[in-house]
Amino acid sequence: MKLAVVGATGEVGRTMIRVLEEQRVRPETIRFFASERSAGTELEFAGRRVPVEALTKEWVASGTFDYVIMSAGSELSKHFAPMAAERGAVVIDNSSCWRMDPEKLLVVPEINGDLLAGYRGIVANPNCSTIQMVLGLYKVHERFGLKTVVVSTYQAVSGAGRRGIDELLAQERGGTEYEKFAAPIHRNVVPQIDAFLDSGFTKEEMKMVNEPRKILRDDSIMCWPTTVRVPVLYGHSESVFVETRRPFGTIGNLLEVMRTQEHVTVSDVPVVTPAVDAAGTDTTFVSRVRSFDDAHFLQWNVADNVRVGAATNAVRILLRHAALNGVR
Repeated sequence: MKLAVVGATGEVGRTMIRVLEEQRVRPETIRFFASERSAGTELEFAGRRVPVEALTKEWVASGTFDYVIMSAGSELSKHFAPMAAERGAVVIDNSSCWRMDPEKLLVVPEINGDLLAGYRGIVANPNCSTIQMVLGLYKVHERFGLKTVVVSTYQAVSGAGRRGIDELLAQERGGTEYEKFAAPIHRNVVPQIDAFLDSGFTKEEMKMVNEPRKILRDDSIMCWPTTVRVPVLYGHSESVFVETRRPFGTIGNLLEVMRTQEHVTVSDVPVVTPAVDAAGTDTTFVSRVRSFDDAHFLQWNVADNVRVGAATNAVRILLRHAALNGVR
């Protein structure tokens, strides 16, 4: 396997490299790309130092890759991802650039990984909050159907990258400036993630409306999201209310179905938190499942946004594609 990681020095890029190591992915060739500013530095992978190369328009011509994992933002992805795909690479892109393109796949491997069989081209990695939400619900959808989902998110500052983390840390040390968020984040919550649209929703909220429909292959699902930034370093939390199309019977029956979801832990402990329980893991935790009837329920969902919500899902896409298509 020949592999490139683009955006290798960023928060998600470094985590992608760590997850590749942990999953014992050992490519024949691995190359790291980043901005001119980071070029010449070295990153460790599998016990060796790998130099970081500048991301330029010539980089695709410098080698042919089986896989290119990108976490470099939409503008760079728009330019470089098609070039890499035209050279034969499967491009796994973490930006929002390609997610709703009808000709590109949007994949959470546990749910719709079958689409990767025989596929070449660009595969979009979903939004972090979308990934953990659908992982906590996809078997419920298969069995009972999701009609309406109302979700409030409590999203860590690392979702805004290294600059988001640095802004919170600076304010904890007494700083008062803020740029990455719409208001100070220290000892505060900010009910805006990404830009506001004319509808009053934010771009982040509309990702959670549209992406689950594509991943779950059901355009009739209605999602009502409110996304909020909170002063947590790693780990997103979600309060999720669901109306099902068909009755699920008892809570016990519902929990039994949820426990069949891959990489999901349904906890009997009511208090599961992002920073203590989810951060640093590749598991989505579901707890506090409760209901008044057999057609509506609530759950609390937490996961590491940089891992489950970005890097780990990208690596899982690579591994699933490689297994389905015989790439070694």
